[in-house]
Amino acid sequence: MHDTSTIDRRALLGGIATAAALAASPARAGGTNALTAASASALAEAIRTRRVTAAEVVEVHLARIAAVNPQLNAVVQLTADSARREAAAADAALARGEAPKPLHGVPVTIKDTLETAGVVCTGGTLGRAAYVPKADATAVARLRAAGAIVLGKTNVPELAGALETDNLVYGRTNNPYDLARTAGGSSGGEAAIVAAGGSPLGLGTDAGGSIRVPAHYCGLAALKPTSGRIPRTGQFPRPMGARNSVFHVSLIARRVDDLALALPIVAGPDFRDYTIVDMPLRDPHAVGLRGLKLAFFDDDGASAPTPEIAAAVRAAARAFAEAGLTVEERRLPEAETAAAVYYDMTRGDGGAGTRAFLRSIGTERISPLFEQSLGTRAAPAMAGITEALAAFARWDAFRNAQLAFLQGYDAVLSPVAPYVAPAHGTSFDPALQRGVGYAQNHNLTGWPAVAVRVGTSPEGMPIGVQVAAHPWREDVALALGRHLEASLGGFAPPAI
Repeated sequence: MHDTSTIDRRALLGGIATAAALAASPARAGGTNALTAASASALAEAIRTRRVTAAEVVEVHLARIAAVNPQLNAVVQLTADSARREAAAADAALARGEAPKPLHGVPVTIKDTLETAGVVCTGGTLGRAAYVPKADATAVARLRAAGAIVLGKTNVPELAGALETDNLVYGRTNNPYDLARTAGGSSGGEAAIVAAGGSPLGLGTDAGGSIRVPAHYCGLAALKPTSGRIPRTGQFPRPMGARNSVFHVSLIARRVDDLALALPIVAGPDFRDYTIVDMPLRDPHAVGLRGLKLAFFDDDGASAPTPEIAAAVRAAARAFAEAGLTVEERRLPEAETAAAVYYDMTRGDGGAGTRAFLRSIGTERISPLFEQSLGTRAAPAMAGITEALAAFARWDAFRNAQLAFLQGYDAVLSPVAPYVAPAHGTSFDPALQRGVGYAQNHNLTGWPAVAVRVGTSPEGMPIGVQVAAHPWREDVALALGRHLEASLGGFAPPAI
């Protein structure tokens, strides 16, 4: 079902006599070789056809992490011993003639807000600095059951509460394209190590842009699925309460096809998360682009994009028009209010409950970044229940207005953010905060959204765009992202 690109097949399989020769092949941009530059889909096929062993794939990725992580600080728990054991077992299973699994022997990394049995899971907070879960999060368990091999855990901001990654447990994660800039948040560690070639596929989360913003900052492909598609069981903190539906377990990779490969593996009810719906998944490779109708906008009315990002959105719109889509420049209704609607629902008690929760798990000292988050997003506290109810009523009205708009279109194209990755420590600057609505918009609606790289800024930083589709139509979002990747270049490795 899942195709592997011609480029990946040539790079990984064509004319390669042995896996050892592949691993020792001349370094590409950023010091990667053919294995660490390959997609998860291509690695799965190479292992399945026994052109390379899982042990060799794991070893070369561990070596890549060792080479880049001192500069990035992306991988915060390395599970090298268990990864080697699991790779040996995967190779032995193939040698016995057992049928390969969809991700048989493919290395992956996991965001440090998703629990992993026997491996420390901190959520970026001091109170859990030594916390070892007894069970995997549902999505992690499903990746393992499909044959994936976990290499380690990746860094996050405290409680995943910022669009840059820094905490008092592990420190700051750097962007592989420019170490002086953030890799984003809250899935910043995932984005950094996947972009740098240390992992082909990552599992993250997205409650307000947390997978798509790091993908944009680090030049990757990412999928925030429909709300209700992937269980959040084992996510820390566990999504609960009235804002439950903005939280999404999500996927990040260098290629869109890898998102399509992994989505059916992690999706579907687990009978632990009551919000998950058993909706069929459709094949993105079966989506015909000609005749689809797309709306696009490059300015949400709240934060104007850089000229380069506006140009990238328009280039993406042209690529769709050339593929036979009907393309219209129309902004989502009330798009300029998305950030205000989102933050009005987070104020509540002004952060008192969050502080009490942190104390309850043993966190007596909060990171400066999370203090900024509480001060920016949780203040001022709401005056009372009437104001709180009004905030959630505005959310309902926002969702209804946007859904009515979507009735006339198959998808909506826009920036992920109106700027490229900023310098460390600046994500809460007022000018940057005004730009968060582009990503938060689709957490409010719950629509599936794919981010993909389509260009490069004058500073050499990646530029991504996002395409959102109807609820439960991840196939359309993935197919459109795949077309942009093919038309406009997609991932380009950093020089690290």
